[in-house]
Amino acid sequence: MSTLKTSPITLGYISEYLDAELVGCADKVIIGLSTLHSASSDQLSFLANSKYIQSLKDTSAGALILSQKNLASCPCDALVMDDPYWGYARASRLFRNDDHQPGVHPAAIIADSATIPASASIAPGVVIEEGVVLGEGVIIGPGCVLGKHVRLGDECHLYANVTLYHGVEMGSQSIIHSGSVIGADGFGYAPHEGCWEKIEQFGSVRIGQGVEIGANTTIDRGALDDTVIGDGVIIDNQIQIGHNVVIGDYSAVASSTAIAGSTKIGRYCTIAGAVAIAGHVDIADNVHIKGMSMVSKSIAEPGVYASGTGGVMVNREWQKNAARFRKLNALVERVSVLEKKLSQANS
Repeated sequence: MSTLKTSPITLGYISEYLDAELVGCADKVIIGLSTLHSASSDQLSFLANSKYIQSLKDTSAGALILSQKNLASCPCDALVMDDPYWGYARASRLFRNDDHQPGVHPAAIIADSATIPASASIAPGVVIEEGVVLGEGVIIGPGCVLGKHVRLGDECHLYANVTLYHGVEMGSQSIIHSGSVIGADGFGYAPHEGCWEKIEQFGSVRIGQGVEIGANTTIDRGALDDTVIGDGVIIDNQIQIGHNVVIGDYSAVASSTAIAGSTKIGRYCTIAGAVAIAGHVDIADNVHIKGMSMVSKSIAEPGVYASGTGGVMVNREWQKNAARFRKLNALVERVSVLEKKLSQANS
């Protein structure tokens, strides 16, 4: 975040920022990003997929991020790099429009024991309780609540109405979007004589560096040990993460997924939308789970996994079909062998 530059932003500066080869005018001023179809002569666009190369002849963009193999088709100035989509992603940070000035709004409520550096930006309606420690350049949006002894690393950003319960820790340059709740009690209850006895949740939530958490997502605190979100993890909107879950570094979880308690997800995993993961499941590194899958047992090997067959049906019927589905491939192979033998017998 500290690499952001104030305008004007020149093509030469972007080239240096991306470590891209510049073909064209270094002094050309770029005011923003746009698509190939919509870009104007003072905007930057990109070509990441060669199937859109025909669109280059009609673009009015002032400059393009593209690969060397597509440079000959470029009708304007160019920034040449091996991975144009990554270049676009990096360049987008230069044009963010959510600038905040340091300072504490008089309508914020801050405990005397909290540590707030002068570089922090605290919006109106923020409540910061005892023992909170904020790093340099932290941005806290309107209506956020930070419970006792919360710790945020440098350049973290909480958008409006985020709630961090007591003891939550968050690494530097991490982002939480509006409405998310981090550190609420996990769903822990002991059944006894027809009633539920609440189990107090004594752990917390530890979030690594460079994490981004989408809007209205909830991450429960641990029962005894902490819930842990590793470095570089990206979590979409409206996701439920249960108590004592561990998500390894640089994994990604898409919208509407629910992860039950005490599940451990490895590094570099991707969990697609609306996946349900049962509790006490271990998932290896480099596992990729397709959308709307149900994960009910551990996955020990890297690879791509999916589940789900047909529409809704009576549970008893579904159980029978699910058991038979597991044998489907073997059954097909047996039928194929029998058909071959029958064909030979009839010839």
